[in-house]
Amino acid sequence: MKYPLMAALGIMAASVVSCGDAQKGNDAITMLVGTYTDSGSKGIYTYRFDQETGKIILPAKESYSEAPGSYTCAELPNPSFLTITQDGTVYAVGEMNGPTASLSTLKFNREDFSFEKISTVLTGGEDPCYVSTDGKVVLSANYSGGSLSVYPVGANAAAGDPSQIIPGSIGGPDANRQSSAHVHCAIFSPDGKYVFATDFSADRILRFDAGKELSSPKAFPLHSDYGPRHIIFSPNGKNVYVIGELSGDITVFGYDDGELAEKQTVRADRVDARGAADIHMTPDGRFLYGSLRLKNDGIAIYKVASDGTLEDAGYCNTGIHPRNFAITPNGKFLLAACRDSNDIEVFSINGETGELTANGEKISLPHPVCVVWDK
Repeated sequence: MKYPLMAALGIMAASVVSCGDAQKGNDAITMLVGTYTDSGSKGIYTYRFDQETGKIILPAKESYSEAPGSYTCAELPNPSFLTITQDGTVYAVGEMNGPTASLSTLKFNREDFSFEKISTVLTGGEDPCYVSTDGKVVLSANYSGGSLSVYPVGANAAAGDPSQIIPGSIGGPDANRQSSAHVHCAIFSPDGKYVFATDFSADRILRFDAGKELSSPKAFPLHSDYGPRHIIFSPNGKNVYVIGELSGDITVFGYDDGELAEKQTVRADRVDARGAADIHMTPDGRFLYGSLRLKNDGIAIYKVASDGTLEDAGYCNTGIHPRNFAITPNGKFLLAACRDSNDIEVFSINGETGELTANGEKISLPHPVCVVWDK
């Protein structure tokens, strides 16, 4: 089914540039935003963003009154994390705490920004909160389900019913938050040979051989009470970074053909908020950022040395609960999805120091929790 544009007048809460040549220019990029749909949001919203000016580009006709400036919306329950492939296939989790937890496959039309829903399957694990794909299989990390689901990719790139549901483990000391298994993230290595997943409640990273069926895992331990959440690779593929939700630490590993060798651990959370969330690097690999919630909400900033280790470069406060953020492909702006402020805040990145400065742009919509670029 198609989700067309809807004409409803919206009032922008921030400055914008007008729709015109910039919409199709080299500096314009499409942004997909996942949300929680418990407070007026309808699903996944699309926007156009000018990555030279740092402002969104208004559509010819306003679309959704709850998300002024958006172009279209794919109506799905709690699409809290999504990914888009080169051919415009979108995989989106439905983060539901029960048997209706799901993974949807959609096709994104880059001409009119509409979505066509291809399929929806159940995850077999509650609260899926992360999704990734290598084009052969799709992976979802199911937080409350404490598992990693593996889905075959079939006709029209649709994700089929899970072929594997791999359980996480427990063992961490936090009696509240590590008493049951949680898996928070699963990504493919740049060479496509491996899958790395965060085993939150066991304070470790799991590595699997990639394929249509994942192998038995190898575990790489982190320090006790870490609560690993998200993992990223450096742009050159030589280093891996993991952020701990509970510890507020960021650990740097050297990477070599599936093996991780710890180099450094730094403390991003200085106020013991136990709510570290997301982690990303600039495309040139010079700066790394980590989002922190629950107290002193904001973004920790680091310079990256030639060996991949980190040097503290400051801190920037944001709105409330920056669960996820994204850096523009040209590395000039960071957009923080502040769930409880009900907006996405835009920050300019200083190319020399990595410092963040709010540019005044705020994109208003209910409970934004995931920002993805269509590159």
